[in-house]
Amino acid sequence: MKNTALTKTHEALGAKMVPFAGYNMPVQYEGVNIEHETVRNAVGVFDVSHMGEFLIEGEHALDLIQRVSSNDASKLSIGEAQYSCLPNDEGGIVDDLIIYKIKDEQYLLVVNASNIEKDWNWLESKNAVGATMRNISDDYSLLAIQGPKAVEAIQPLTSHDLSAIKFYNFIVGDFAGIEHVIISATGYTGSGGFEIYCKNSDVQQVWDKVLEAGADFGIKPIGLAARDTLRLEMGYCLYGNDIDDTTSPIEAGLGWITKFTKEFTNSEALKAEKEASPKRKLIAFELNERGIPRHGYPIVDGNNEPIGEVTSGTMSPSLGKGIGLGYVNTAHCGIGNTINIQIRNKTIPATIVKLPFYKK
Repeated sequence: MKNTALTKTHEALGAKMVPFAGYNMPVQYEGVNIEHETVRNAVGVFDVSHMGEFLIEGEHALDLIQRVSSNDASKLSIGEAQYSCLPNDEGGIVDDLIIYKIKDEQYLLVVNASNIEKDWNWLESKNAVGATMRNISDDYSLLAIQGPKAVEAIQPLTSHDLSAIKFYNFIVGDFAGIEHVIISATGYTGSGGFEIYCKNSDVQQVWDKVLEAGADFGIKPIGLAARDTLRLEMGYCLYGNDIDDTTSPIEAGLGWITKFTKEFTNSEALKAEKEASPKRKLIAFELNERGIPRHGYPIVDGNNEPIGEVTSGTMSPSLGKGIGLGYVNTAHCGIGNTINIQIRNKTIPATIVKLPFYKK
């Protein structure tokens, strides 16, 4: 079990620690609902240092990225980031990731913790162009400072105007007394804020100063359980649940990051799938009665015939009702349609809705 540079800090704060993606991670401190509301209404800080970071460099860096990713990274300017995925050869997804253009011929790829080794091997296997690859995952930490008060709370920690950093843009600058920190206007909560990339040796100082600066704004440390409820309210996919090696980006609703203006891994087959329309689609639903949908629960039609399966589900802290994502046969996936979720020995009706669940 790996630790982050802040593991002892989380333990001292009384966090409940759990194994996650091979790391010892804080799942909650005070409780999921309290932490969830803190991020929605004020500001919270997550340690997500388990995420993986790869540097792709050299004159062939963009060539490699274009070959393996579904989105068009040639559109990136320095200081811009892009959500994308790595399609596999069979129509599924190796991983979803964020691509940062640090400078000409240098890109940072941020990948899911559980897929670091898999992604690295995949990129190596596709690197026929000789791009320079460096896995810096073990050397860097990542903090997510999320919530509507994030800008106000941490502005005193940098000389840069945080309000000027647009969504999915970033700067490399000073932060919390440390130079050359990536300050990125990205996140996985839908409540705004920043992600801070720094060296492991600097992250304790950054963490302490963030909590100190945010004290007047009600900042609290937030665990992975609230991270999951926050992302689900926005309908953001979680790798291993909503997308994996067997789900295509087209059926997962990720056509918007799948650009057929270039060739990439399995692009011809994915293009054909899009034109023919996939046989199933990832839908969002709200329960019409009390209940909590969970990963793996069957989705059935009015005759109790199976039409799909829940991939993610929870009791939404913001909405006060059960919400979820799941794949259903295309014939049943219209907005407003009624489907049924089998929860243990009960069948609970649900309505297919448009994302996000949580509207600001």
